[in-house]
Amino acid sequence: MKEKRKILIIGILVAIVAALSSIAFYYWYENTYYVSTEDAKVNADFVSVTPQISGKLLELNVGEGDKVTKNEILARQEMNNLPDTSVEQSLVRSPIDGIVVKKQGTVGELLSTGQTLITLVDPSKLYISANIEETKLGKVKVGQPVDITIDQYDSEKFSGKVKTIGEVSNSAISLLPSSTSGTFTKVVQRIPIKIELDSFNEKILPGTNAIIKIHIK
Repeated sequence: MKEKRKILIIGILVAIVAALSSIAFYYWYENTYYVSTEDAKVNADFVSVTPQISGKLLELNVGEGDKVTKNEILARQEMNNLPDTSVEQSLVRSPIDGIVVKKQGTVGELLSTGQTLITLVDPSKLYISANIEETKLGKVKVGQPVDITIDQYDSEKFSGKVKTIGEVSNSAISLLPSSTSGTFTKVVQRIPIKIELDSFNEKILPGTNAIIKIHIK
């Protein structure tokens, strides 16, 4: 009986050591070959469409979610006694091929020059914005491949590569003033990086969460 108990205890200890060794190897491998973070989001360059003149909005031809093409007429304003030769100034055209993500005008509204009427994004030029801890930044280089998981598609993997690495930490460009109290708490700083997505066919929404794993070896 005692012999069986001894064998059982030894078996349990061996299993515990094996499990701990596997965990230690996993973390060693992950930290040696990858830099990972959950502090990442899908992002896009938002393009504001603005009128060239001040005047009443007479027509608005698009809604949120609509696809538009470059130079397409999106809206038309009152000409305010401008000569017929200036009709182009009353037309609001799309500067890019893209999708309407925000409409901020209503027919009949008085618009001012430079006022944002429509916001567009180019869905083919989405990218990932991520923040890397300063202690890991030395391992990250432009061009390194990246594995990406987007919460919107949790079972599907995407790929990309590191496009740019920020030149300043997020806290340095924060609008909040620095603390002037006598106490000091050291906080690990995070540096923004931009990851270019490889080709994809899915409709990915800007602002959705992502997890990234950068191959550093």
